[in-house]
Formats: sequence, structure tokens, C-alpha cells
Amino acid sequence: MNEPEKLIPLHGGYRKLKSFQVAQLAYDVTVRFCDRYIEKRSRTHDQMVQAARSGVQNIAEGSQASGTSKKMELKLTNVARASLEELRLDYEDYLRHRGLAQWPREDARRAELIAARPATTDDVAAWVKDVHGRSGQQGQGGRGKTETKSTASTKSTVSTFPEIAANGALTLLAVACSLLDRQIATMEKKFVEEGGFTERLYRVRSERRTRG
Repeated sequence: MNEPEKLIPLHGGYRKLKSFQVAQLAYDVTVRFCDRYIEKRSRTHDQMVQAARSGVQNIAEGSQASGTSKKMELKLTNVARASLEELRLDYEDYLRHRGLAQWPREDARRAELIAARPATTDDVAAWVKDVHGRSGQQGQGGRGKTETKSTASTKSTVSTFPEIAANGALTLLAVACSLLDRQIATMEKKFVEEGGFTERLYRVRSERRTRG
């Protein structure tokens, strides 16, 4: 016999969501980045940290709200996605205003960071130091281990720590945003097919009447 549908399904498992994990790492990286490279009393510092925090908090809140409101879950997840997009623009502005390079999506250094699957800010910091060391060798005429079309054009200039750190953050944000886009698309499909809490309440009550 099939188990009867629960009125309030399992919910709140946001810590297991890959989107939450990557967004949380991007938040931690942003706090460190802003403390090191942006004036702490500036409005930009607060805005970037708050945007990063909003991305994390709204994923968690949406997951927790999903038990009784799929509509709220979808809304809050969209808010999280919008907050991370705002943060992505802030990093792009940082690079542009300082004449630093924004790496293209196909840059090998971005792929290296993604493949490394960093879990902490220290993991990201280690990658930043490694990339900086290799760019220094290239700037002095040496050959880096992963020279590609995207890195060959920067041989004559040593990438700065802020440039690498900002591009690393942009890489994490690109992953988080992509995961959230897929998550939102799945939510939308499920909401259209199954409805929300009101529809589930009707199904549960009807089933219980049938069972007597």
C-alpha cells in the first residue's frame, strides 16, 4: 500500500544544496575581499557584503518555507539569484574602475578553480597565490604550467592579487548563479505540475475521506 501524502513534506535541507554551499563560500570570500581591498567605511563595502549575505540567507529561508509555500520558496530563491547578480556586477565594476582585467569565461584559471572544488576561503586563497606566482613567472618570460590563449596575452603583466581574487569570486558567483537558475527552473516546473500548499491540502483531505 502506498504511503499517504504528507501535508507538510520534508523541507529545510538547504545545507545539502550545492547552490547554498557555493553561495556561502562566495559570501565568505567577499567578506575577506572587501576587508582587504575596499575601504571598510565605504558604502560599496557594506553593499557587497550584504548582497553576498542576502544570496545565502534567501536560499536558506526559501528552503525552510517550502514546507508550506512553494510560492514563497520560488520567490525567495529568485531574490537570492538577484542578490548574487548584484554582487557580480559589483565585482565587475571593481575591476573596470581600476583598469584590471576581467577574465573571459573560457579562461583556464577559472576552470582550475572550479575543478579544485574549494570548500573554504583558505582553499581559494591558496589558488590565488598559485595563480599569482605563475603569472609572475610568465611576466618574467617564464612559461606557466597552464598557458592558454587567455593567459598568453597577459605574459607581460603580472596579475595583481586583487585582480585574481575578484576574478575568483566572479567564478564562484557564475557557478552559484548557474545552479540557482537550474534550481528555479525545476521549482517552476514542479509548481505548475503539482501546485502548492492549497492543492496539497485538498489532495490530503480527499485521500483521508476516501480512506474513511
